[in-house]
Amino acid sequence: MLGSLHETPLHGYELRKRLNALLGMFRAFSYGSLYPCLRQLLADGLIVEDGGPETAKAAAESPLPIPSRRSKIVYRLTAEGKERLQALLTQAGPSAWEDESFGVHFAFFRHTEAEVRLRILEGRRSRLEERLDAVRTALARTRERLDSYTLELQRHGLESVEREVRWLNELIATERRASPAGEAPPAGREGREETSRASAPGADDPGRRTASDDN
Repeated sequence: MLGSLHETPLHGYELRKRLNALLGMFRAFSYGSLYPCLRQLLADGLIVEDGGPETAKAAAESPLPIPSRRSKIVYRLTAEGKERLQALLTQAGPSAWEDESFGVHFAFFRHTEAEVRLRILEGRRSRLEERLDAVRTALARTRERLDSYTLELQRHGLESVEREVRWLNELIATERRASPAGEAPPAGREGREETSRASAPGADDPGRRTASDDN
């Protein structure tokens, strides 16, 4: 919400529509979750609501078009809200790698420093590689006891994670190519590269077919 309001002031309907368009593949916002969150942001002093001259001024200065709002309540960031957003955009620890938060961080990468983007991408890849190892180990132990449908479901999940790892490898390579020349890579990156190669589809079983083989 702070990221969307950072771009332009919005009323509730516009904000919900923008959030669903931005994050719809990860989560859907209902009014039942939107307005309690807005009330909390108001109580914390991170946003304000108005429809007066200040909003008109903000609309005039906004780089994005703002539809007519008439008497609707409009929400906009305060200085404290902008500071909070910047603090959130610098977070690159394990919480930014998890399923429920990675998509949100990624959606606002255009506002995120390159070093932070790279740390989040590498952390997400590391998390998925750990998941791949766990799933492969569990599948090897239980393969004989699973029916064909459950086995297919496990295979589908495994291939989905493998595809995301390949996607992350491409993003990380792009970020590194865009880094300033001569910039030293963070410690431990080489080790993660080796882990990534070791975890590549088929690396642990040359005869195993993957989604990419089928394509």
